[in-house]
Amino acid sequence: MKILVLGSGAREHAMVRSLRTDPNVTDLHVAPGNAGIALDATTHPIDLTDPAAPTALAQSLGVDLVVVGPEGPLVIGAADRLRAAGFAVFGPDAAAAHLEGSKAFAKEIMASAGVPTAIAHVCETLAEVEIACDDFGAPYVVKDDGLAAGKGVVVTSVRAEAIEHARACLSRPGARVVIEEYLDGPEVSLFCLSDGVSVVPLQPAQDFKRVGDGDLGPNTGGMGAYSPLPWAPEGLVADVVARVVQPTVDELRRRGTPFVGLVYAGLALTSRGLRVIEFNARFGDPETQVVLALLRTPLAHVLYAAATGGLRDLEDLRWHPGAAVTVVIAAENYPVNPVTGAEITGLERVDDIDDAYVLHAGTARSSTGALVSAGGRVLTVVGLGNDLAAARERVYAAARCVEMPGAHYRSDIALAAERGEVIVP
Repeated sequence: MKILVLGSGAREHAMVRSLRTDPNVTDLHVAPGNAGIALDATTHPIDLTDPAAPTALAQSLGVDLVVVGPEGPLVIGAADRLRAAGFAVFGPDAAAAHLEGSKAFAKEIMASAGVPTAIAHVCETLAEVEIACDDFGAPYVVKDDGLAAGKGVVVTSVRAEAIEHARACLSRPGARVVIEEYLDGPEVSLFCLSDGVSVVPLQPAQDFKRVGDGDLGPNTGGMGAYSPLPWAPEGLVADVVARVVQPTVDELRRRGTPFVGLVYAGLALTSRGLRVIEFNARFGDPETQVVLALLRTPLAHVLYAAATGGLRDLEDLRWHPGAAVTVVIAAENYPVNPVTGAEITGLERVDDIDDAYVLHAGTARSSTGALVSAGGRVLTVVGLGNDLAAARERVYAAARCVEMPGAHYRSDIALAAERGEVIVP
């Protein structure tokens, strides 16, 4: 099977790492990729903001499956064009990807499907925002309605900060913001494969959005994750599929916009029960790095089954025992104004650590061939172990090997779970 993966982050590198070990994969291409992905697959320069570019590349390569990694190409219709050209595509059409592209649309779908979620107000003016904030009270939850690379949400007890974030979101023509009630309890990320009809869940994970230890500082695209969740209630995955993901997929199909690809349900286990925080229309980053690290079933077979309507006949997924933890190494000043061009060294020392490896995100090669930072989240380090304690030990031993001026990472990924301190209300 010849496969084309679209994207350039650690999420795509995790996919590539899994796909290249699949005996059914004969040829693996990534566009545009990054410096690390280029070591594991053939990379192609491409502009993912052009919805026609992926189709042209897929036609020139003659691939059997296209896997769309990031949300941007999905929302502008890259998958629509690829399917129209006859390709099997893992990733929803633009109409279904609107589930992520607009939080207001996602709320509408959930209301129609009876999916439990936070009460929310969709606001188009600052006056409406102020009324909604006062209705809910602190903590205030303010979300940009559109795509914001994981950084469009502000949760704060300071009203002025909430209003200012809303003001920034509304500064764009036609923009909207969503003001929600605050949800207590731990958060869970659950990925589910969908072929438009059937749903197959993967293993749940938990990610860490804030930049600093103790969940301090601004939101980021994600600073780390772990899987599985030893504190998760029994039957959680089946409950989420039955009450959240399957009804959502059914509602989208009913509207004539079947969802083919990956439904990412961001959930809160609150004192009032399960609630959906948000939906994404693709694999999440950094949760993908730990979920795929534990998946034993060949990935290409799974993705192709989803892309071609074959999930009903898919055998039960197989998983490695134990746990996985991933830690994101970020650039200086991330997430506010990350410094790029810093030289990265020490990666070869990670090879000496069993069950640990590095995935590339924002990396490139300098004119001299040196590996340098080229984004805010630069590398993702993954550690595996019999349990979270062992996985944490390996991932942080590997992270300490990496040298990059100004680099920073959280030291508490999965720590509370390892200590048994995560409490479900």
